Amino acid sequence: MSDRRSACRNEKRDSPVTTAVAGFRALTLVRLAGPAFVAAVAYVDPGNVATNFAAGARYGYLLVWVLVGANLTALLVQYLSAKLTIATGLTLPEMCARRFGRPARLLLWAQAEIVAMATDLAEVVGGAAALNLLFGVPLLAGGVFTGLVSWVVIVVQSRSGQRPFEAVVVALLAVVSIGFVYDAVGSGASLGGIASGLAPRLAGGDSLVLACGIFGATVMPHAIYLHGALVRDRHGDTRGRESRLLAATRFDVLAAMGIAGLVNLAMLVVGAAALTPKAGDSMASSYGELAATLGQAAAAFFAFALLASGFASTAVGTYAGAVILEGFLGRAFPLAGRRLITLVPALVVLGAGVEPGQALVISQVVLSFGIPFALWPLVAFTGRRKVMGALANRAVTTCCAVLAASASTLFNGAALWFTAMG
Repeated sequence: MSDRRSACRNEKRDSPVTTAVAGFRALTLVRLAGPAFVAAVAYVDPGNVATNFAAGARYGYLLVWVLVGANLTALLVQYLSAKLTIATGLTLPEMCARRFGRPARLLLWAQAEIVAMATDLAEVVGGAAALNLLFGVPLLAGGVFTGLVSWVVIVVQSRSGQRPFEAVVVALLAVVSIGFVYDAVGSGASLGGIASGLAPRLAGGDSLVLACGIFGATVMPHAIYLHGALVRDRHGDTRGRESRLLAATRFDVLAAMGIAGLVNLAMLVVGAAALTPKAGDSMASSYGELAATLGQAAAAFFAFALLASGFASTAVGTYAGAVILEGFLGRAFPLAGRRLITLVPALVVLGAGVEPGQALVISQVVLSFGIPFALWPLVAFTGRRKVMGALANRAVTTCCAVLAASASTLFNGAALWFTAMG
């Protein structure tokens, strides 16, 4: 009898109907995916390129553990950001505006604007550097052109809807991924070196500051504020569809953050295997050394990937800035006007002749200090049943989120202490 029941269960599991249902569910998950891939662009922007190249060139595989930990943190917080909006219909900035008093709300808005500007600076500078390397375009003119391209991408989103915007951004993400994976495969990286880099350790204060830069470049606080808006813009009213959207979000985040994590690892691997410490400090030096060690094709792949990351991430950054302003202050601002305002600091840096690679690394350290301001409210909101209802975090999820927020806070505190003592 038991054999007959087992056979029936197997037959039911393997039946065409069951297979069709499973295939339909998988197709539904794929169809609902997309917002996390837009957010993932923030995790492979020019700031990531600069910090990962510098980390690999200066310290080899030493900081692989920081990169892996930061990507796991990014995966968790992006999921929580999307889940908050699915459960409440509000983005993280909107929830902060409702739950906090005016002083706290204005403080959070001010630091979020600084984060958005630092992000935009990195993305415009990266795009300008890529245009300079590929076509000899002056850095200042390249910055203006990068800003113009990002504005066009944003116009696509505002006029044509979310799906065409996602398609453009995902296509640029594909260019970034192909470029850096190609270089990593050809770099002759050491698998043993990568494995040894998983052991947590540092090599002095400079490596600590660079670790903060990696964390800031990877977790990207503006993307935490943005993800809920991407989910809402794509799916509209989430009421009555929470379970299905949450399942789609898990798939979306795992796939997108997995790709972003591999691309980040590829960047660090290229830096460790193909660059000298001095070359890691400059985009031009990195380009020249890649051409000398891996060939002109590898250098071209790097430059085109840097260009694509600049174009895509600056459009996403402008979108995030609008979400931050509207969420915290309840005021809409034309995207074209915001694009112009946030473009100014980057153009000032480029016009002043600051080396792009150095500007990129510094901007990512600034971003690191904005992460706790986004993480702690997110942890608090998503862990409360009064806010989230049945979608409130489980104890294990909250514990992991608290550990991630604590690690970010401690990293920043240690970096400040080292800078003050140095």
